[in-house]
Amino acid sequence: MRLTRYTDLALRAVMRLAVVDDEELLTTRQIAASMNVPYTHMAKAIAQLQRLGVIEARRGRNGGLSLTDTGRRTRVGDLVRTLEGHREAVVCEGDAPCPLAGACRLRRALLEAQEAFYSSLNGVTVADLVTAPTGPVLLSLGAPPD
Repeated sequence: MRLTRYTDLALRAVMRLAVVDDEELLTTRQIAASMNVPYTHMAKAIAQLQRLGVIEARRGRNGGLSLTDTGRRTRVGDLVRTLEGHREAVVCEGDAPCPLAGACRLRRALLEAQEAFYSSLNGVTVADLVTAPTGPVLLSLGAPPD
């Protein structure tokens, strides 16, 4: 299964926030710079993560982003499923519907494979993603000062 770029950015943001000290807050701009992605793309992912309660944003001079306790415990499969928007692996309807739609076994097999994909990711939490060797690498990704 292939993840959207949006989901990839959101997962990278969550991982980056998972390795900072509780007292250190990062900005969306800093995360985007450290991941070498456009600020506007990262901002969209950050906004969704905030709506989901995975991250917390604080405004003001000493503001920034932090991972919530819920975010740290979030199962990766559930997060990916939500970010991907519950898309099916194959779409049989639409402008030119598949003539096999009523008798196709492929769609069922792909749906089962998609569920297996999410289930396997649910064995991992966000906190698990940043254990060594990943965590130290994430910490070494510095962003230029604002």
